[in-house]
Amino acid sequence: MILYCDTSAFLKLFVDEEGSDWMIKARDACQSIAVCRITWAESMAAFAQRSRFKGANKAALDQSRTALQQAWHGFAIVDISQLIVEQAGVYAEAFALWGYDSVQLAAAHNLQEQVSLPLTFACFDRRLNQAAQLLRLEVLS
Repeated sequence: MILYCDTSAFLKLFVDEEGSDWMIKARDACQSIAVCRITWAESMAAFAQRSRFKGANKAALDQSRTALQQAWHGFAIVDISQLIVEQAGVYAEAFALWGYDSVQLAAAHNLQEQVSLPLTFACFDRRLNQAAQLLRLEVLS
């Protein structure tokens, strides 16, 4: 099984927070993890935002950021194509999604259509999960 992670799910593999144990179990059960290339920018932005919080454990965040950077090349990266961007535009309107959420969904859906292995969509956003289910993606539950 391929585990496709949007950024909300992906970060739980590197930052200890609610849902991290669940994601680690899913990671251990899959054959590979796939992410969209934009997950890098979203992840780095999330680390930067967390480091600005008063009382943030900057050393732990730096360690998590470094772990992600070192692991990045081990993931299957879905590149953004014009097809994916156009499909994301359709999904943004059809499912009332934010821009990057719709790109994540389009990337996962496109990958599912290209691979022979089963794909499971991992996300911690209710609306995005509902949209994925409507597109007949298996959603991690």
